[in-house]
Amino acid sequence: MQVYYVWFTCKPNIRGIDYIYKRQNLRKIKTFIMRWLSVAVLLLGTLTFLTDASPALERVGEHVSALRSRRMVGGSLTASVPWQAMVYLSENILDGGFAGGALIAERWVLTAGRNLFVGKSKIQTRGQEPLIPKVYLGISKRADATASTEVAVEKVFLHPGFQNTSDWDNDLALIKLKEPVKFSKSILPIPLPETGDNLEERDGERGIVAGWGWGRLLTPAPVLKFLSLPVKSCKGNYQARVLESTPNIDDKQFCTGSGRYLENVCFGDAGGAIAFLNTKTNAVYAAGILSFDKACSVEEHAVYTKISAHLPWIHSVMRGDSQDIASQRSSAIRHMFSQQL
Repeated sequence: MQVYYVWFTCKPNIRGIDYIYKRQNLRKIKTFIMRWLSVAVLLLGTLTFLTDASPALERVGEHVSALRSRRMVGGSLTASVPWQAMVYLSENILDGGFAGGALIAERWVLTAGRNLFVGKSKIQTRGQEPLIPKVYLGISKRADATASTEVAVEKVFLHPGFQNTSDWDNDLALIKLKEPVKFSKSILPIPLPETGDNLEERDGERGIVAGWGWGRLLTPAPVLKFLSLPVKSCKGNYQARVLESTPNIDDKQFCTGSGRYLENVCFGDAGGAIAFLNTKTNAVYAAGILSFDKACSVEEHAVYTKISAHLPWIHSVMRGDSQDIASQRSSAIRHMFSQQL
């Protein structure tokens, strides 16, 4: 969960730089540099789909850090986000990796549906059954994801409309735990939105999202980080800068922009909840589950599946509804109405 800053040493266009310098056109200089940085980020992101960065990349990161005056550029370290869950398939991103989730009740974790598959695209998930992940609660360090913090999973429920038309449709899944968890200072559920909880629909409102996603060295964060990100209007086609597979954003989704220093969510943060504080009621609630986590420093917006738009499905799964139960419920109330006629 960090912005990438990478410096490449290469032979510059001397005439172009000299012309810009002489004309003192700072805007062109900035554009020239940013184009080089975007290319550098894309190249590194394409070549590095591994969990460990090479020593060379570490030296690049150290060099860039020395050039920057800001102490934090990619989110703040946090001791605990009590509703944060780690949804784990593998340590290696090529084998499914790990991501985030949100504890919403004693036996329920809400996450992105794509987190339950090794391949995340619609082509790769088509015809595949979701995997049963490992789930860890009450941790901030990735190293603490051990048998002592693991909670057993009973079953997973993928949204029935998952990836209907694109990689990002109805990107939700519910994970049912085998036993109720005991709440503590480090393990607490986050409420779902209620009537009046709609801060995610207002441009500029800020929410908190946490994760162990990729950082400056293109490796997952060893310690949980969080960011305060502003809501940004983004309806319609995602205006991508580099990536091809991006969401077509509808009323069941919303977006955030980057942070103050261009920090943003990145690979591995998907599934985490963005939390808002309703100052009128002093209540915290989960407004969305991060779906498109590839903003990094390449794309502008992160995209979330709006929880309020999916509450009927969430409640029906948590109630244990089935066709038989729904039919029995309908028959019961019809019978009661008939007795009143």
